[in-house]
Amino acid sequence: MLNIIYEDESILALAKPAGQTVNKAETTRNQITLQDELEQYFKIKKSEEGIGRRAGIVHRLDKETSGILVVAKTEEAFFNLQSQFKQRETAKEYLSLVHGRTPKEGTINEPVGRISAFGGKFGVVAGGREAQTDYRVRDYREGVGGEVFSFLDLKPLTGRTHQIRVHLKHLGHPVVSDPLYLSPKRLKEDLKFCPRLFLHAFSLSFSHPTTGARMRFEAELSEDLKQVLDSLEIVS
Repeated sequence: MLNIIYEDESILALAKPAGQTVNKAETTRNQITLQDELEQYFKIKKSEEGIGRRAGIVHRLDKETSGILVVAKTEEAFFNLQSQFKQRETAKEYLSLVHGRTPKEGTINEPVGRISAFGGKFGVVAGGREAQTDYRVRDYREGVGGEVFSFLDLKPLTGRTHQIRVHLKHLGHPVVSDPLYLSPKRLKEDLKFCPRLFLHAFSLSFSHPTTGARMRFEAELSEDLKQVLDSLEIVS
C-alpha cells in the first residue's frame, strides 16, 4: 500500500518503507517493489513500463532506507525532475543515528566507488566519484552500558550509491544497524535495540516541474526509529 503524501497532475510524493526495493530487476522477482506498487496504482499494463520506463520513478533510496521519494506522472515532469537531480537543484535531508560522538557539524568530501564486485559494497576510494555530505548534530544519546550515539541531520550534495553510509563509516561513526558496513559482532549488538538501518530520508525540496514553484515535502520518522530514540537518554 503506497503511503502518499502529495499528488497532483504532474507529481506524486510518497514515503517508502524500509525493506522495500525501489526498482524491479531480475533479482527482485519474488519481491513486491515500489515500482510494482506504482504500476498497480497507475494501472500500467504488464506489457508497458510507464513514464521513464520505470513507472515514473525519478530517484532511488537504498532498500534498507525509509523516507521521501518523488514520482513523475508525465514525461515532461520526469525529464524536468531528472535534470534537477542531475544539476543538483534539489535539496535532500536525511536523519541518522550513528556510533560515537561526532563533531557538532562538518563536511565529508571524499570520493565514493565500488570496492566489492560481489555484495554491492562501496567505499572511499581514490578515483571514485566526487561525493559531499554535510552534517549537523541534533543531539547526543546514551545507550545501555554508556555508549554514546550522535543523532544527525545530513545533507548529501551528491547522490552516490550508499554515500551517507560510506561517508559516516569513513568518519569513524558508522550508521547504527547497518547490515553492510558494520562488523557482524557490532551489528548483532545494534539489532538488540534497533531493528533496522537507522537512516531515513526526511525531506526533499525541488521546483515543481510545471509551475516552477519551490516545494518541500517531509516524511516523518517511522515509529520503529522513534522508539529507538526514546530508548536512549539525551546527553550533553
